[in-house]
Amino acid sequence: MTTALNEATVAVVRATVPALAAHGHAITTAMYRRLFRDERIAALFNHANQGGDNAQAHALAGAILAYAQHIDDLPALAGALERIAHKHVGYHILPEHYPFVARALLGAIEEVLGDAATPPVLAAWGEAYWFLADLLKRREAELRGERAEAVGGWSGWREFVVAGKRLENAGGEAAIASFELRPADGGAVIAHRPGQYLTLRYPVPGQGRVKRNYSISCAPDRERYRITVKREARGHGGSRHLHDAVAVGDRIELTPPAGDFFLPDAPPRPVVLLSGGVGLTPMMSMLETIVARHPQLRTHYVHATANGASHAMAAHVRALARAHGGIRVSTFYSEPGAGDALGRSHDREGLIDAQWLREHLPLAEADVYLCGPRPFLRALVPALARAGVAQERVHYEFFGPSDEQLAA
Repeated sequence: MTTALNEATVAVVRATVPALAAHGHAITTAMYRRLFRDERIAALFNHANQGGDNAQAHALAGAILAYAQHIDDLPALAGALERIAHKHVGYHILPEHYPFVARALLGAIEEVLGDAATPPVLAAWGEAYWFLADLLKRREAELRGERAEAVGGWSGWREFVVAGKRLENAGGEAAIASFELRPADGGAVIAHRPGQYLTLRYPVPGQGRVKRNYSISCAPDRERYRITVKREARGHGGSRHLHDAVAVGDRIELTPPAGDFFLPDAPPRPVVLLSGGVGLTPMMSMLETIVARHPQLRTHYVHATANGASHAMAAHVRALARAHGGIRVSTFYSEPGAGDALGRSHDREGLIDAQWLREHLPLAEADVYLCGPRPFLRALVPALARAGVAQERVHYEFFGPSDEQLAA
């Protein structure tokens, strides 16, 4: 196993940065096309990320470019590599799958760059790929081992039963429902870290067995998990199938909880939770945990949604705040409905803005956790940086492929 890349390889990879900046998306699109020729490999992926704007190809192109730019400073990529390792564990990507990616990536580089993909370029990228793959495989083995050895732990796919299903808002086009999942074998489950997600595998007519990531929306209890899912009218139908076709008693497969976005066991400072839309799901796990385990933790929860019809779990949040006594809740509605009333259903109208955050939250001392759609994060993550919040105190989760340009 290579312990370091040689200087010649580093130099060649760095020299490809302009080409990757110009053609990275074409390369990753070609790579996925090559990969998906093999049905066994195609089945490993969440194909919802491959349609529409091809978010997965864009995200991978950004990751490859970042790797080339930081090829001699890999600690700068530690956070991104940790997220990738957790995703691979969630999707049950194994060491034997890496050669397929290597062949597809190098073939795509040669296909897109043509004569510029000289033998030295291909050799350097082959060495760089396997160097990174070895780092990821080691970390993924550690994560799998931790989960397999934990109380209630397992590795790979495990069958769960849908033990409960509950609509959490007014329904309709913005329907959000919770699903309680318990092991089919009757055993215990790993106590997840508040904020982590599960990867589900379940059959959808016409699509085979789809895979989706959903944040856990309850505090850890070793007996069950809860996920809270928005019914997406568009897309590949995974969430629609859960809402429309999955019933109590049905079975779904899960890999163990994963993700590097979570509330620490002993929060060292006040906490600010910011969520948009269905991004509230990991915040529910954090809030329930704060109520159960951290009675003295000063907490501010700020949530943004369209209106009362789309607002999920509002009564539950208010009950948690009352039970704790130190949780302050602020709600923003961007499009209040006829039945909404300022001061009763919500606290502010419009979008969360940086000035309000500075004036109402302890940004100078708090850890800030964010989850929501990309526009929400693209607005608030840079706003927090401009407000002087140190990068190490800003933690965010987003749904779908990682976007390393989010905070730019």
